[in-house]
This record gives sequence, C-alpha cells and structure tokens, in this order.
Amino acid sequence: MTQPAGPDLMGVILAAGKGTRMRPFSEHWPKPILPVLGKPLMAYQLEMLAGLGIRDVVVVIGHLGHEVVRALGDGSAYGVRLRYVEQEETLGIAHAVSRLEPHVDRPFFLFLGDIFFATENLRSMVDRFADGRGLGGVLACKREPDLEAIKRNFVVLAGPDGLVRRVIEKPRHPRTDLKGCGIYLFDLSFFDAVRRTPRTAMRNEYEITDSIQIFLDDGYKVDAAEVVLADMNVSYPADLLELNLLLLRRSGAPNFAGVDVWVGRDARLVRCVAMDGAQVGAGAELTECLLFPGARVPDGRVRSRTIFTADAEIRCAPEQG
Repeated sequence: MTQPAGPDLMGVILAAGKGTRMRPFSEHWPKPILPVLGKPLMAYQLEMLAGLGIRDVVVVIGHLGHEVVRALGDGSAYGVRLRYVEQEETLGIAHAVSRLEPHVDRPFFLFLGDIFFATENLRSMVDRFADGRGLGGVLACKREPDLEAIKRNFVVLAGPDGLVRRVIEKPRHPRTDLKGCGIYLFDLSFFDAVRRTPRTAMRNEYEITDSIQIFLDDGYKVDAAEVVLADMNVSYPADLLELNLLLLRRSGAPNFAGVDVWVGRDARLVRCVAMDGAQVGAGAELTECLLFPGARVPDGRVRSRTIFTADAEIRCAPEQG
C-alpha cells in the first residue's frame, strides 16, 4: 500500500479546456470527464492523489464546468475533497494556474486533467521534494522513443545531478529524449514565476514551460523524476477509443459492461466497452467499439472501431501498426 503524503500537500487538476478536436463529444462532455472503462477520465487522477494520502484537491473548470461538477461532485467517491475554481478565459496552462493562488496554501501536485497516466512510484516525487536538497519543484518525466511525441510536448534538459537546467516547449530538434509529462509538484514560490509569465508570440497564451524556466532562472532547484511509464493525451475521438481498449486489454476481460447494459438476441460483441445503460440491438456485430452511457445500437448494425453515443456514431480510423 502506498504510504500517505500527509496533510502537507494538496492536489490541483486543470479541467477548463474546450477540447475542440474532440467534437462532437466536447459539445456535451468536457474532456476530463469522458468515460474510460466506466469512470470519468479525471477519476483516475483523483484516485492517484488519494493513494498518496492527498485529500484536498482544487479543480479548475471552464468549458461546460457544470458537467465536471455534476460528474465528480464533492470528490468523496474517490477519497478526496473537491473545490472548484472557474477560469473564465482559456489562455493557457500558466493562466489557469494563476487562478489558483488564492486557493492553494501549501505545496501542490498539478495534473493536466485530459491526460491518462500510467506511473511507477509516484510517491518518489514526494520523497525527492522533501529530501533536504531545498527543491522548489519536481517534474514527472519519461524517456520517449517517439520523436513526434516529444515535438508535441516539452523536453527536459537535466544535469548529471538530475536537476533541471532548461525546459523547451514543442522543440523542433529535441536534444534529449526526456519528455516532460503533465504531472508537476511545486512549492508555493512557483506562483511568483507564474505571475511574471508573459504571453507567447506563437499561441498568444501563457505557457507553463515559460513559468518553469522563469522559476529556474530565479535560482530555484527543480528535479526531474522518471516516474511516468505511459501517457495518453485524449485529443481526438480515436484516442478515447484506444484508451478504453488499452485498459480493457490490461483487465484481461473480453468485454466491459457497465450497469443496466442490454444486449439483444444473437448480438455479438468482441473487445467492446459498453457504458451504463447502453443497448445493443438484436443481431448487431460490434468489434472494438465504445458505447457511451445511454447509447443505442440499432438491430443488425455491423461496425468495428466505432464510438456510439446517444445521438451519434463516430467511425475511428483503423489501428496503426
């Protein structure tokens, strides 16, 4: 069992993005609460925080924020106490973090709410933070063999002592394979850097990597912890399907069915995920499909790699490889 971190840390999750690339889902479902094997995506992060003994979590909401509140409630179902802060304008991650300063009173874990993480020994980030070196932060990282994935994220240049020297957002020519992921641990002094973060010329937003670099330039020590085994940014409908199928494979079950799922006579499901209240018509044949809560599949429908919602059917591209 993971040892608790105690009351000296709190959690923060950013869940305010519009998720425009996830349409049509993003018109009704904010990305952080998209269904993943019967739970909101963000529930996995809340459970990770609870596993560290962290109880107080602040969630930054924006687009369809009321749906996030309705899905997660007060957090008690996941072992935490949730408070919500609204980001009225979506101007980047650092801008979202700046909304938090009045609500955060101790060092905090920061998660990006639209990413699924598989981690190894996340507790080690807490141990490093408190090991007496006077760290101001710890960045969760992974060795990334996919060059394109590095270019979409940020790289971390660390010295022989493991301390971060520089972070580079979306590098065209990465100098390392150490990729920064969407989990951070910061001291309250990080807010000083956030307040002085300028808008970028490229995207006209406030980038968290700029805040981190200002923090480093101010002389604060930040460690790089290779604790992320895999991370999947749910940016497109096909990503959501892949994530559900990945967790289904890991579970070892042939299919996943939520509560009150109804399957008609002679219907056949192969490696499918059906959420609460989904219905599959008689004679339907589904392979590697995802059914949202309340989805209805007509009689005789034959589909593979398709997402069904209550009012839409989204075909996903075949799996590559």
